[in-house]
Formats: sequence, structure tokens, C-alpha cells
Amino acid sequence: MPNTQAAPVASAESAQDAHIKRAGMQDKLATGVLTAIVALVMLLVVSMIAYILFQGIGMLFKPGFLTEAARSNGTEGGVAYQLFDSFYMLFLTLIISVPISLGGAVFLVEYAPDGPVTTIASTAIETLSSLPSIVVGMFGFLVFSVNLGWKYSIISGAVALTMFNIPILVRVIQQALEDVPQSQRDACLAMGLTRWEATIHVLIPAAMPAIVTGVVLSAGRVFGEAAALLFTSGMSSPVRLNFTTLNFSSPTCAWNVFRPGESLAVHIYKIYGEGSPQAQEIVWGTAALLMICVLLFNILARIVGKALARRMTAE
Repeated sequence: MPNTQAAPVASAESAQDAHIKRAGMQDKLATGVLTAIVALVMLLVVSMIAYILFQGIGMLFKPGFLTEAARSNGTEGGVAYQLFDSFYMLFLTLIISVPISLGGAVFLVEYAPDGPVTTIASTAIETLSSLPSIVVGMFGFLVFSVNLGWKYSIISGAVALTMFNIPILVRVIQQALEDVPQSQRDACLAMGLTRWEATIHVLIPAAMPAIVTGVVLSAGRVFGEAAALLFTSGMSSPVRLNFTTLNFSSPTCAWNVFRPGESLAVHIYKIYGEGSPQAQEIVWGTAALLMICVLLFNILARIVGKALARRMTAE
């Protein structure tokens, strides 16, 4: 008798083989497309970094570029004051924004009930993070520089940068706290700890590696900001800064938060339109310095994050 089941079985196996072959080809195609996209992105990033460093790395080794003050409206001299003002404003920004962001994230994750409060707060954070930097700068100018009388000052720039930093940090810290297993919260409550004690002694230390990484990465984002500072901290630094005096009312005191300050990014914007070859060299040198600082922030974030993770997990 003829085998009537052989043909359907062979047809099913052939269809299965064709499906497997087709799925394998689709997988290879998708892998190739994704690899090409990642390679293109990496090529663009590496090309941009390499070009900026190639154009400006030589200025970093020029005597006086990192240690002298700018002269002739920034077209001569160095960028010592601009480098100091950038780090000083960043330090003030972190001093203001980190405690506020930590408190807001802890409230949203541990205390705020699911409902209108959480929804409104999350919407406000998302809205603030999506505002154009030029709008934040104009708001900072009207509120801090004009209405509060701070004029063009470092504190005005730092508070304006805080408006950028708070939504970034709140989301980072919120995600870090949410990643802590619920079992740790339950264990703390079972041991008789209050919610506040559990948050301070268990949850925040457990989330600290991710929190520190987020803080350092946000610092790199804020460090390169320019548009908001044009309206708040100004486009000039004092001709001479005194780092030894503590007379905070003196316009030449380096630590005076009410004096004008010029960041590296603003310095690039200010002298970019100058046509002299020396000014263009300073522009590229400043851009290379800014690029290196941002790269160091990212490298530092990874190193500190991994070190804290090993310490917290004892691995």
C-alpha cells in the first residue's frame, strides 16, 4: 500500500525548514542594520571628537593658555578665569540641585501616593526638562538678574543651571530608588524600622552607585551649557581675580558669587565671530578643553559608579 502520510510529513518539514531559513535571514539582516546604525553613530561621535581635538589640542600645551587670563576681549591670552568660573558655577549648581532633587525623588518614590500628586509632579518634571535652554536663560534673567537684583552674576547662572539639573537628577535618583528590590523595604519594615530610617540607612545606600553616576553625568551636561548663561552670568569675567581674599563684596574676589562670570562655552560663543587667526586658535583650544572635561566627567561617572557598586555589594 502506498504511504499516504509521507507526503504531508515531508511538506511540513519543508515548510518548517523554509521558515527557519527565512527567520535566520531576517535575523542576520536586522543584526546587520543595527550594527550599521551603531557603527555610523560611533563614527560620527569619534569623528567629531577627533576633529575638535586635532584643531585645538595644540593650544592646550601652549604656555599660559590654562594659567593666564584672557586679554583683548578674549582674543588673546588664556582661559584660566573661564575654566575657574565654569567649575565654580558647576559646584554651586550641584550644591543647590542635589539636595532638592534627592528630596523630591525620595518623596515621589517612598511617600507620595499614587494619584494626582504623583501625576502632577511627574508632568512638571518632564515639562521642566524639555524647556529650551534659551527660554530658561530669559526666565533667569528676568527673575534673578532683574527682579532680585543679582544682575549678571555667577549665582544667577548657577540657579539657572539648577533648573536644568533638577529634572535630570530627580529622574535619575527616582529610577535608582525604584530599582532597589521591594524585599529590602519589606525586610526593613519587618525589623521595626520606620520608612524614614529605611530610606536613609538602606535604600539610599543601596541606590548610591546609580545616584553618583547620574550626578556626575548631569554635571557634564550642565558644564557645557551656554545659552542660559548668556542671560544670567554674563559674557565677561573681571580683568583680574584675587583668589586669596575673602572679601566677598569685592568685584575682584574670585569667590564672590555676585560678580559676573564667563564659562568656557560662553567664551567660545563670544569670540567665535572674531576674524583673527589667533582668536580662532583660542576658540578651538577652548572647545578641545571643554570636550576633554566632558569626556572626563563620563569616564569618572563609570569609574565611581563601578567602585561604589563593588563596595556596596561586597563583590
